Amino acid sequence: MQKIDIITHLETFLKPRRIALFDKVIAERTNHFTVATQDVYQLHNTSAVIRSCEVFGIQNIHVVEERKPKRIDREIAMGAQKWVDVNRYSTSKECIETLRNKGYQIVATTPYGESTNLEDFDIKKPSVIFFGTEKDGLSDEILEEADCRLKIPMFGFTESLNISVSAAIILQSITSNLRSSEIPWYLSENEKLDLKYEWLKKCIKNSDSIISQYNLENP
Repeated sequence: MQKIDIITHLETFLKPRRIALFDKVIAERTNHFTVATQDVYQLHNTSAVIRSCEVFGIQNIHVVEERKPKRIDREIAMGAQKWVDVNRYSTSKECIETLRNKGYQIVATTPYGESTNLEDFDIKKPSVIFFGTEKDGLSDEILEEADCRLKIPMFGFTESLNISVSAAIILQSITSNLRSSEIPWYLSENEKLDLKYEWLKKCIKNSDSIISQYNLENP
């Protein structure tokens, strides 16, 4: 109840139109699907994937930085990193174990081998979609740990797509199918409250001081 009261208080610092937009966007957020990238060296590619996650309502992205730590290219992400949760891991094993424990099936994207075509992908199970580099793809570790493999049907000479393009195509397809299904893909009420609380804090100057003062006045 205290968080709801604080949210109500913080809302007084924003215009009603902004608050309504927050509610509208949060209603479309999902954790049924999530995305993971593995050692994508090009900053603009990782940032573009973050942007696609935000556009298609994916709230969490998981970034494996096993070989070389990197930073998010803020310009390319165009502020998207402000609205999605970026989770970082130093090893693929840590990422896989964490997401398995949360109930996700591991889906490896690869154009090779026995891979499921995108249009045939079963959306019922909560899934993490793993993307690798355009040059090397995903590591053998992730391919071996994957519960299933996924590919985008291609009919030209080129055998692969840029990771940012692949992510956008796959996310558009699976989230569109998800929203037209009867699967309860939306966030829980507590998740919605937590997300709105964090967004309000990010948007309001000196929000921590405002919250501290509110707590002092409303023990």
